[in-house]
Amino acid sequence: MEPFTFRLQPQGGKPLYEQIYEYIAGELRTGRLRAGEKLPSKRVLAAHLHVSRNTVETAYGMLAAEGYVRAVPKSGFYALAVERPTSAPSRQTTATDVPPPALETYLYDFRTDTVDTSAFPYATWTKLSREIMADGARLLGRGDPQGDLPLRRAIAKYLHEFRGVNCSAAQIVVGAGIEYLIGLTAQLLQGMGAVALENPGYKRTGQIICNSGGSVVYLPMDDAGLRADRLPESGVCAVYITPSHQFPTGIVMPIGRRMELLGWACRAPGRYIIEDDYDSEFRYAGRPIPALQGLDSHGCVIYLGTFSKCIAPSIRVAYLVLPAPLLVRWREKFGAYSSTVSRFEQQTLARFLSEGHFGRHLNRTRLVYRRQRTQLLQALSREGIPFEVPGGRAGVHLLLRVKNGMQQAELVRRAAACGVRVYGLSEYCVQPVENLPKDAVVLGYAGFSAADFDRAAALLGRAWKVHSKTSDTSVDFPSSGE
Repeated sequence: MEPFTFRLQPQGGKPLYEQIYEYIAGELRTGRLRAGEKLPSKRVLAAHLHVSRNTVETAYGMLAAEGYVRAVPKSGFYALAVERPTSAPSRQTTATDVPPPALETYLYDFRTDTVDTSAFPYATWTKLSREIMADGARLLGRGDPQGDLPLRRAIAKYLHEFRGVNCSAAQIVVGAGIEYLIGLTAQLLQGMGAVALENPGYKRTGQIICNSGGSVVYLPMDDAGLRADRLPESGVCAVYITPSHQFPTGIVMPIGRRMELLGWACRAPGRYIIEDDYDSEFRYAGRPIPALQGLDSHGCVIYLGTFSKCIAPSIRVAYLVLPAPLLVRWREKFGAYSSTVSRFEQQTLARFLSEGHFGRHLNRTRLVYRRQRTQLLQALSREGIPFEVPGGRAGVHLLLRVKNGMQQAELVRRAAACGVRVYGLSEYCVQPVENLPKDAVVLGYAGFSAADFDRAAALLGRAWKVHSKTSDTSVDFPSSGE
């Protein structure tokens, strides 16, 4: 056959023999060079491409070694058949060909997973980080799988003083976010039974547990939280609750229901309560409610918390407090793993906690969120929107029952048409719920300015066709001195 004609890149590219190899292999894979055809001799191709015979010989040797050609003594090199894939065109796409899901955009989005990053303590965090980095050589090793001891000690002290949690540093496991620790918890409970979840609730929890090999059962709620009377018939081994500020209803679980849940857990071995202390730091009326874990005298409560909501989402530090039997099991299953949190981040956070910066930061952010909650409700009230706010005054979201005769789907649809995203309560239900309020929407309010609230409320007033001022609102505004 005639010698191949193609351009070699002698300067700064791949070796010449590799370029020859890739060109001929490509011709074979595409079928332009058919099986049985004889390749040009090494002498002819070397002269044609103005390269040495050794270069061509190396390229032919690579082709023969990989099964593209076969060498026939005293005859030359012949092309072998190369089977080409015949998969459907849809299988040919690469990851970059798959477009990301389209995201709807709104003028104002009252999503619940944001924080006010303007409250982040930049100066303090930067100072502590620099001091940690100055002595950073000792932190380059793997560290303790449960997390660095100074951080676990600081977390244990904080939890005892501010949340009434009774634990030692040895019971704490530090991990990269609460979702990661939920997955670990599901694996610890694997083989023991299903986990009961609140409905409505945080949908991702069930997804994480199932992805981690567990199974879930959804139980209804009443005005006191998850219905403990439904646990015996469910046959579950554990129940996952958010008692300090239930998501999304905002219910604060009273002491009677907490004791009822503890009673269920204590009546049989291998039963656990997973307490997600969601939004416990942000309570705007009355004294802080102690964690349920502090009431537990039988080692039945697994306690979960995170710093992502109260500092910043990028601070991927969460913690798990395990009862003694599960701590033994954790060490058997995961004791050889490395910690998933940077030791530099751990040490910075340890000092942030132990030197009192975290307490002062919480006091500041609590004031910020309380003010934003008040600004939102006042803006809605000024627009004459009739509403009620059930649930406790806590957290960075609220449940709003709009008393204008519209049902949830219409409220959400009309708001979206005006550029405002609100979330219907039913969006957080995995299974249908009897007696679910038909007029309830969920609003997250972190990170909005007073002007944002005014503009968003004006749009909602228009969307929900409220034109006249009315005093038919049921909401408790904090006093200016609160």
